[in-house]
Amino acid sequence: MSETRNIVFLGASYAGISATHYFLKHAYPHLPSSPTVNYKVILINASPKFYQRHASPRAIASASLLAHDRLFVDIEPGFAQYGDKVQFLVAKATSWDPEKRILHLSNAEGKDIAISYHALVLATGSKTASLTQSSFGNSHAEIEAALTAINEQVASAKSIVIAGGGPAGVETAGEIAEHLNGSPGWFQSRPSNRTAKITLLTSAPRLLPALRPSLAAQAARDLERLGVEVQYNTKVTSAAPSGSRQTTLTLSDDQTLTADLYLPATGTTPLTSYAPPALLSASGHLLTNPHTLRLSEGKLVYALGDVTSFSRGSIPEINAQVPVLASNLQRDLLAAHGDLGAEPEGEDRRYEAETRELQLVPVGRRRGVGALWGWWVPSWFVWLVKGRDFMVGAGREKVFGKAEEREVKWTGS
Repeated sequence: MSETRNIVFLGASYAGISATHYFLKHAYPHLPSSPTVNYKVILINASPKFYQRHASPRAIASASLLAHDRLFVDIEPGFAQYGDKVQFLVAKATSWDPEKRILHLSNAEGKDIAISYHALVLATGSKTASLTQSSFGNSHAEIEAALTAINEQVASAKSIVIAGGGPAGVETAGEIAEHLNGSPGWFQSRPSNRTAKITLLTSAPRLLPALRPSLAAQAARDLERLGVEVQYNTKVTSAAPSGSRQTTLTLSDDQTLTADLYLPATGTTPLTSYAPPALLSASGHLLTNPHTLRLSEGKLVYALGDVTSFSRGSIPEINAQVPVLASNLQRDLLAAHGDLGAEPEGEDRRYEAETRELQLVPVGRRRGVGALWGWWVPSWFVWLVKGRDFMVGAGREKVFGKAEEREVKWTGS
């Protein structure tokens, strides 16, 4: 009787979907065919649908701008092409025992499941204070309900405060402002008929810290052109309901603001509550080798994307990590095929973090700022690539593995 060795990918957000497809297409075919050993890939996700959170700023503004159902893509049909090589399982990780090499899960019916693994790839993503901008950990029904509730609040709000000077905050402020207030006409510096006061707060001295100051300044001008007021060096220290559906915000300078709608878009928290504390950094990220993507402890265990201790949380960063992970996982599996304690020969494939500017930020439906690999790109280019539809058309291609068809060759061992 043959032994089945499970290669488990936990998480089907952008990183998990990409890594699973790439491995199945370019690494799995190189694993030994043996009458005694069978390799099976298991992809686990808390939701049956892939959520395109990168498009949430437009969907938050109004479903008329971006219908909610366009944000969600069924995952299982995307992996039917691999037949019985892969199994998709809808469940949430509750705990992980690295010594016994077992993942404990809870499925949609609340049933506990234990999955043993031969190799494990952790790509559980991150969450924010808002369900609508979290990559993993919630059902699509919960996210869609949150989007609907925010749409209703946006439509009736006369005062909106958004906290966060990164891409999510800037994009959300721009989308809501243009939807509610319109854009200025010829020879105007502001919309002529503002229906809502929109304020964007950032604790930093400027917006978009990953981009050069001149681009941050341009984003601020584009926001102001849409009627958004930007406050710098200002942090929300507390937010409390104040009746009549309003929220009272206490700021770091002891100022208070009252808003009909408050949207926090500050930072992310890695979804790693299932992991033993010894494997986590002080910030809750998985302690991961920044070059090989192996975890600091445990054989045949890897991580990529937002959960890693070195991540900057960008999609281009994940795209660069995926081939490295697949190569090193393949090398380790081949070495361990006959001897579970064996190490691969030669050098590992290495991931090198991209330090050049690499970010596109739409500001409203017609403008944007950005740079690619350190090169400035014009506003029309940001619109063409991202701002036009927030790249929702790429979601289905991602789920069906179209973006992973091409192998990124490695000339190493």
